Amino acid sequence: MENISKVLETGSSEEKIKILENLENIKNPEFLEKIISKLDDDDIQVRGEAFSTLVLNKNEISNFLIKSLKSTNKNIRGFTSLILANRNETSSIPDIIKLVKDERSMVRSCAIGALGHLKAQEAKEIIEQSLFDSNLEVKKSALQSLIDLNITISEDKINKIITEGDIEIEKLLIKLKK
Repeated sequence: MENISKVLETGSSEEKIKILENLENIKNPEFLEKIISKLDDDDIQVRGEAFSTLVLNKNEISNFLIKSLKSTNKNIRGFTSLILANRNETSSIPDIIKLVKDERSMVRSCAIGALGHLKAQEAKEIIEQSLFDSNLEVKKSALQSLIDLNITISEDKINKIITEGDIEIEKLLIKLKK
């Protein structure tokens, strides 16, 4: 076990990935925290493997994941909200809602996407407000979440959003109108 910790901390990307591939049923709090910390690894493949490992973990680890939503690290906050959504952890909705006001646009975008995936009807107003976020990716996440929640918005709001001139936004708006 000590060797696993050492590899996750100082190993090469390939070594970290190989270790993470075998940790999907771990429930040891110390190792869960190490896996969660890999959501901020320099290597995107290591981050992806840590993400998959946590999504696939069959143990009751939602408390660890929810606690991670308060991390000082933006990658951990954002990716953990998506992990909770992929695990269908509806009990995490109130904690994910708090991230919609995060200072980092990446975290806001992930949180809004997670709420849409979780079909969080209670977040409808917050998601609608996010349509007018200063960040384009947050707006796209909000539109996709409204589509996922099967929520329509007024023509007035649609017209305000169309002024963005972004092709992806326009495609999402067409889906939303259907």
